[in-house]
Amino acid sequence: MSETVKKLEALRKKNKKFNQKSGLCVGLLVSRTAKERGLPIDWKSMLTPEGGQVAGLGKAAIQKILAEYGITRVLAEEGGRTSRGAIALMKAYVAELNAWHADGIVNLSEAETWWIERIHAHFSLKGPKFHFDLGRSLRANIEDLLQQAQEIQANARGTTHVGAILQHLVGAKIDLVVGKGKLRHHGFSVADQSTERKGDYQVESVVVHVTTHPSEALIRKCAENLQAGLRPVIMTLGDGVMMAAILLKNSPLADRIDVLDVCQFLAANVYERSLFKVADCKVTLSKLLERYNEIVASCETDPSLQIKLNETTLKKGKSANIGEGIVT
Repeated sequence: MSETVKKLEALRKKNKKFNQKSGLCVGLLVSRTAKERGLPIDWKSMLTPEGGQVAGLGKAAIQKILAEYGITRVLAEEGGRTSRGAIALMKAYVAELNAWHADGIVNLSEAETWWIERIHAHFSLKGPKFHFDLGRSLRANIEDLLQQAQEIQANARGTTHVGAILQHLVGAKIDLVVGKGKLRHHGFSVADQSTERKGDYQVESVVVHVTTHPSEALIRKCAENLQAGLRPVIMTLGDGVMMAAILLKNSPLADRIDVLDVCQFLAANVYERSLFKVADCKVTLSKLLERYNEIVASCETDPSLQIKLNETTLKKGKSANIGEGIVT
């Protein structure tokens, strides 16, 4: 292992954000810029004139570099441009490159190749697998998917997986209720402010906010929705329901905002659509996850957000007794 690769591996361990899509984009762009300009680099020269973004950090520039290596898949729709931490990552990497250059131990061609290898590894990541166990509750089956997402997230492999999966699962569920094409879907990292959205989803006058951790800022947004004549609904995990209750306690909004447990919300829908036939729940849940995958494919570029399904499950159900255990 060369000194350059050793330094890059150490950098990745020290700052796990370089494992994320925005970090990969920053690393690739800065490495290419260093090759073209030479070292050392003044980090200020890598900012846009307004100083609010990393210059050249966009989808077109990143995809152009990837194309040179035969990579056609999109790494990030915005190329990491909209990431709030992009500038900090750029400054950190530039500082490291300048230091390695001063020590005479940096090879920029090796550095760029290393980032390309990390991007190949990113595209090869696998998402959660759908294992339906009739011996467990529907909620437990859904929580198993979220637990797998949590494990992926713990390795700092990109998007905040649990939050993204929750958002798109809720979106898929609503699609199945109101009909495909009636709901607008957005990538998990797309801020509400940039799209003038009232929340993650809006159906008629109901605004749905999906979150893993309710915050005071979210409560304020719900208050704004109420003032606009809309009905806010917060969907979160079990612990999040308790957190929201604490935030709303003794608040004039306490009885005006519905707070729902996402897993219960999804499980109830599966029972209803299965007409409470336990043996049909697997197929119903599979259809929900199939729609989820379609949404992720259209809104996200992270392959590890896709949920792996058994193709035979999508075609027909398999009868089973509750005590039979896992059905594949």
